[in-house]
Amino acid sequence: MSLGRAIKIVRICARYRLDALFPHQRWLLLIRLLTYINPRCWNICNRYSRGERIRLALETLGPIFIKFGQILSTRRDLLPDDIALELARLQDQVPPFPTEQVIKILETSYQQPLSEIFSQFDNAPLASASIAQVHAAQLHDGADVVVKVVRPGIEKLIKNDIKFLYTLAKWVKRVWKDSLRLRPTEIVAEFEKTIIDELDMLREGANASALRRNFLDSNLIYVPKVYFDYTREKVLVLERIYGVKISNIELLKSKNVNMERLARDGVEIFMTQVFRDSFFHADMHPGNVLVDITSPEKPIYCAIDFGIMGTLSDEDQRYLAENLLAFFKRDYKKIAELHLDSLWVPADTNLQDFESAIRTVCEPIFQKPMNEISFGMVLLRLFQVARRFNMEVQPQLLLLQKTLLNIEGLGRQLYPELNLWDTVAPYLEKWMRERYSLKTMFKKFKASLPEMIEKFPEMPELIYRFLRKTNN
Repeated sequence: MSLGRAIKIVRICARYRLDALFPHQRWLLLIRLLTYINPRCWNICNRYSRGERIRLALETLGPIFIKFGQILSTRRDLLPDDIALELARLQDQVPPFPTEQVIKILETSYQQPLSEIFSQFDNAPLASASIAQVHAAQLHDGADVVVKVVRPGIEKLIKNDIKFLYTLAKWVKRVWKDSLRLRPTEIVAEFEKTIIDELDMLREGANASALRRNFLDSNLIYVPKVYFDYTREKVLVLERIYGVKISNIELLKSKNVNMERLARDGVEIFMTQVFRDSFFHADMHPGNVLVDITSPEKPIYCAIDFGIMGTLSDEDQRYLAENLLAFFKRDYKKIAELHLDSLWVPADTNLQDFESAIRTVCEPIFQKPMNEISFGMVLLRLFQVARRFNMEVQPQLLLLQKTLLNIEGLGRQLYPELNLWDTVAPYLEKWMRERYSLKTMFKKFKASLPEMIEKFPEMPELIYRFLRKTNN
C-alpha cells in the first residue's frame, strides 16, 4: 500500500473519531492527535452515533471498504446490534467509469470490434457499483441484453486494500485483547474470498444459470437467461428483464398489485431455495429485485445480480428447520439437544446451562405479537447464545441469516400484516415429513447402492481388522 493511501486512511479515521471506539488504546495516539487539531472532528461524536461514524468512514474510504462493511454487517453474531444495523445501510453506488474504458475492455475480451458483437450498445450505464457497471445492449439477433463489465484496475485496488486490512487485523489482535472474540483475521479472509469471487463473471453466470434452472417452471420468480457465448471472465451478458423496483411500493400499490401475495411469494421463494435446492440468492436487497406486474393479481419476482450465492448442507438444513420449529414451540431443551447432537457446541457443554441461556434470550421475543417476530432475529439470538458456549458459527449460516433478515424486512414493507409463521410453519413441517419419509429414505438408499455394492467385497477384511483391533 502506498504511503499516500495509508495517510488518507488515518485522516479519515481521525475525521470520524474512530479512535473514540477504543478510548484506552495508546496505539491510537496519532489519530487522537489529529482530532485535536482538526475543528471538523470536535463535535462529530455528538452529531453521529458510533455506528453512523463507522459507516460514514467506510463510505469515504471507497468501494472496497464499503464492500468490507457490507460483509461485516452479516457478522451480527459478533457485532453489537447498533453497529451491524448501520453497516447494513451501506450503499454500493459509485460514479461510473468512462465509456471508452468499457469499450476497450469489451473489445479486448472479445478480440473483435464492438459493432460485430452488439447491434446496439448504450453508452450511458444502467447502474454503477464498486465491482462492475451495467450497460444495455442488443445482440444481432435482436435480443435485448444487459452487459456487466468489471471495473478496470479494480483487482489491483482490491489486493492493496486487502493487504492493509490483513495488516490492520493482525495489529488489532496484538494490541487489543478483546478482539480475539471478533476473529478479525478470519473476517478479512472471508471478505477476500467473497470479493475475489465477485470479480469472476463466468462464476456469476454459472450462479445465474443454476438458479434459473431451479425455477424454470416457476410462476413465482423469473431468472434471466445467461448468454454464455458472450460471457467472459470480465464480462457477463444476461437477458434484459423489465419490471418495477420492489422498493417502489407506492407505484406497486397504484397499479393494484396484490401486496399480500407478493410478500408471501417472497417468503416461499426463499424457503424453496433453502430447503428444496440448498442454493439461495444471498444478496436479496431491494436493489436486486424487480417485479413483473403484467398481471397485478399474480406479480412475479425477477432476480438480478448473482455474485453472492449461499449453499447449505443436509446438516445445515436440518439445523435450521428443527431449531425454528422447536423455537416456536418454546421447546428450549430440544434446541439445546439439537446443538449438542449436531456438534455445533462442544460435547461437554452442560445441557441445563445451555437450555437456560437459550430460554433467557428467546422467551422475551414471545412477548411480541406473532406477526412481529423476526426469524432472522431468532437465528441471531441463537447464534449469540451458542457463541458463549464456544459454537463456531459457519459462514453459510450467517449468510442465510442476513438474507432472511432482508426477506423479512422486504415482506413487511410490502404487507405489514404478514405473519411469517403462518407462511413458514406449514412449509417446514411438510419438508420435515418428506425428509424422513420411507420414500425419501428409499431414494437415498437406491442412490448409495452402487457404492455399497462396490465396497461390499472389502467388508469381511474391514470387520476382521475392527474385531482384531477391539480385542487388542
